[in-house]
Amino acid sequence: MTKRIKMILPVPMPPQAINLFKQQMPPALSRPDIEYEWVATKNGANILDSYYDAVLSDAFVMAAGARAEDEGFSAVCINSMSDSGLKGLRSRLSIPVLGPCHTSFHTACMLGGSFSVITMWDEWTHMYEKTLREEGLERRCASVRAIGVRPDTQELLVGKEEIVFEKLEAAGREAIEEDGADVLILGSTTMHQSHAFLQERMPVPVINPGVVAFKLCEMFLDLGLSHSKTAYPNPEKTNDYVFESVGTVF
Repeated sequence: MTKRIKMILPVPMPPQAINLFKQQMPPALSRPDIEYEWVATKNGANILDSYYDAVLSDAFVMAAGARAEDEGFSAVCINSMSDSGLKGLRSRLSIPVLGPCHTSFHTACMLGGSFSVITMWDEWTHMYEKTLREEGLERRCASVRAIGVRPDTQELLVGKEEIVFEKLEAAGREAIEEDGADVLILGSTTMHQSHAFLQERMPVPVINPGVVAFKLCEMFLDLGLSHSKTAYPNPEKTNDYVFESVGTVF
């Protein structure tokens, strides 16, 4: 029986951009019994460069995922290192809800003693710090290194490979040689096109966070596991109807 996983992108984007995100999953890792259905939020955040954008993203990801269980999905995966709406959806749903940030951080801890996040710009640091605090992993993070290039959520790294890839390689080497990182994590699912380039050149594992989240979703479904409802209790009352007015101009 085919299982459906709802993939939620936490910012609005056109179909052509969604198609670039779909390319994260290598064909060799695709399974015939798993379907990924991709959606972007209808409104809300712009580029997740601030706490303001983070709150907007949480609300609109909740709106996109709150009824996933009723819609027949087997799991929800938030395709952003912001892990937007993760805990709220875990409280609302019984099916597995995962995101790339917490899954890649914990995976890195199984592969080495410390890890570094290699990212596009400093404005995304708040996302990593939030998850590090919540997961109690601050001491395992050697560093967050940004290359000072504004991300592009529409074209991702297309057309920028020659400049961006070299900057990411330099940042990765600094994280290893100067900060003591045993593992590197790409700081955004928008950076997935750089993964093969970096993994070929780095002497340590390089984690592609979106793919890790995909495969852990599949593993949870295979094992019949989901989040604890003691840790993420159901609300006394659901008010999903409020999402119908999200985005209304007053």
